[in-house]
This record gives sequence, structure tokens and C-alpha cells, in this order.
Amino acid sequence: MVDLTDYLWILWLVFILVAVTIELLSLEFTFLMISIGSLGGLAANLLGLEWWLQIVVAAGLSVLLLLTIRPFLLRALRRGGDPALSNIDALIGMTGRVVATVTQTSGLVKLANGETWTARLVGPAGTTDNGSVDPGQAITVHLIEGSTAVVISAERTQNHA
Repeated sequence: MVDLTDYLWILWLVFILVAVTIELLSLEFTFLMISIGSLGGLAANLLGLEWWLQIVVAAGLSVLLLLTIRPFLLRALRRGGDPALSNIDALIGMTGRVVATVTQTSGLVKLANGETWTARLVGPAGTTDNGSVDPGQAITVHLIEGSTAVVISAERTQNHA
């Protein structure tokens, strides 16, 4: 009768290859740490340890690597990231000009980046005396709600500064 534990090293190799393949798709270093831990399980197999001890070695090594090495690798990977703001974050604080009168409910502005957005004023505290900002006046984007720029009159912004 054949003892299947004699061929456990093949299972370790397959598991390592699957983990490395998943890592190549995810790029989060989780499955890389699991595959390296599984190499410890394979080494335990080659040293002749029992199957359950191989699993303990692989799991222990994987957890150790996940908790110690992975955070350093992630920080190193993200260190060279672009610090420039993008998407909505880049619009907050951007200046622009009113294209169609902006009120608390509607309006149209052209931002400094050339984009035209539907807009509304911040609310009673952020409005001018007449509750609207006329075409040609300067505005500053306060926040973005969906596809609407919530703006403040640039005059109002300067008065608060």
C-alpha cells in the first residue's frame, strides 16, 4: 500500500505556485507571505517532519511574515507614490468663474482647470447679500456633492481671511 504522505511535497509545491499566481494578480504581498511560509512547510516535509507539524510550521511562518515583513514592503511600495491630489480631492479649494448665476439651488461655473460644473452656493452663511453670485464673479469650490460643485463667492472667502 502506498503512503500518500510520501507525496506531500507535491502538494506543497502546487500550493506555493497557486499562492504566487494569486499574488501576481493582487500585488498586496499577502499571498507572497503565505507562499514563503509554505516554503517552510515544504522544508519541514523534506526534513521528514509529520504532516501536521508541516502545516504548523507553514502557518506560523506565514503569520509571522504577514505581521512583520508585509507592512514594511507595503510602505516601501507606496513611498514613491504621486503626492499630487487627483479626482475630487484636486477640485476642493480650486477657483473659478461663474458662467450662469449661482444660487443656493442652481448655477454653472467654469473652474480653473477648464471644466464646467453645475454649482450651488454653500448656504445662508456662505451667500452674498442677494443670495446669488452673478456671471463673471470669482468663486472657490468648497466641496463636491455628486456632480455639483458647492461653491463660495471669492469675495466672501476674502472677507473671512
